[in-house]
Amino acid sequence: MKDLDQNHNKTSMNRLGEPSIDSSLICEGALDVISQLHAAGFKAYIVGGGVRDLLLNLHPKDFDIATDATPENVRELFEHSRIIGRRFRIVHVYFEGGFTEVATFRAANTASVNTQGRIIADNTFGSIEEDAFRRDFTVNALFYDSEKDQILDLVEGLQDVDAKVLRVIGDPDLRFREDPVRMLRAVRLATKLNFEIEESAKDAIIRLGCLLSEVPSARLFDEMIKLFHGGFALQTYQGLRDFDLFRHMFPLTEQVLDQGANSFTNLVKIALENTDDRIRSGKSVTPAFLYAVFLWGPMCKLSKQLELDGLSPQVAHDASIKDTILSQLPYTSIPKRFSYSMRDIWNLQHRFYRRRGKLVYKLYEHDRFRAAYDFLCLRASAGEPVEELCEWWTVFQDVDDATRKKMIHAQQKKSNQSGSNTKSGRSKKKTYH
Repeated sequence: MKDLDQNHNKTSMNRLGEPSIDSSLICEGALDVISQLHAAGFKAYIVGGGVRDLLLNLHPKDFDIATDATPENVRELFEHSRIIGRRFRIVHVYFEGGFTEVATFRAANTASVNTQGRIIADNTFGSIEEDAFRRDFTVNALFYDSEKDQILDLVEGLQDVDAKVLRVIGDPDLRFREDPVRMLRAVRLATKLNFEIEESAKDAIIRLGCLLSEVPSARLFDEMIKLFHGGFALQTYQGLRDFDLFRHMFPLTEQVLDQGANSFTNLVKIALENTDDRIRSGKSVTPAFLYAVFLWGPMCKLSKQLELDGLSPQVAHDASIKDTILSQLPYTSIPKRFSYSMRDIWNLQHRFYRRRGKLVYKLYEHDRFRAAYDFLCLRASAGEPVEELCEWWTVFQDVDDATRKKMIHAQQKKSNQSGSNTKSGRSKKKTYH
């Protein structure tokens, strides 16, 4: 490919014989925002992933807008809007059924950076040409002019869409140092679009993955959701491991995976497949569940070690949960509403063994029962020795109350005959993992 800077002043419109963007697929609210910006004398375009996905016959959910209007101009023009962000100020313009992000064209090479080259502020405005060259990948730097029904391509992005290549605009080393999250974005987009990452970018990702340690953990939590809740969780996970990026987000998990724990390796893969299936089926997903999966192996490993050090199973279990979550926080934050859910999912795993009287019904009525039950059955599918537990609780949910009482009675009788600990319902050597 030519040096992109040589094409800085060239503009490619829709090529002869190729279909233009079908504007009927663009959110009416976004088109209305563009119309109002035009009426006020500003330039405005649909930009980025929305244009890219429409060219690929996908159905984008979001349509971002780029304009020469400043954030203050946009805020004054739209009553239902607000300016957000400090590092990169944009405006959310709200309309019936949703909102669109409106960003002002950014100037070239004027962002404030730290000593490692990471952008810490980027609010100097410029032209559409400058803005195009500030974007991350060529396929994300396409501007759609809805009035003229034309695509403005300043970086040969149309060529890369056709070739299914994900190409960084500019020097990959420099661009990844500016914002290390671009490396995660490259893997996510390449997986989602079935694109090939260009070789120079591949090399840079492998060399610069350690820069993710400079990214705030709260931002990496947001990226974690994008990576694994986009419908391509398993393929994305495999891509992250191929590029040695996963360990920078989940180092504890990577350590256990590297030690060849087959059941845990299987659990991660099965859980990611399950997440993809739920998303395709329109079912809800929560970060708490995947965090519980990713950190299950490290938590169990620590719990076993604490037992060997002389702690009781219960104390070891409780301490390992606390320490595992705290150890993860420097890498990706875990909001408390999710860490509490993780704790419940993990704590309920050993309570599934307690199939006695009211304890069964109390567990069945727990708010996290369904998530914990799903987790239990994924563990069984992964090869952990909990298949009988999973089958018992599966049947329990499908029968009437009279049959449930018979099941509990039979289980109690079986436990007594096997010499189980009558107070806990566990064998004397039973641990919590």
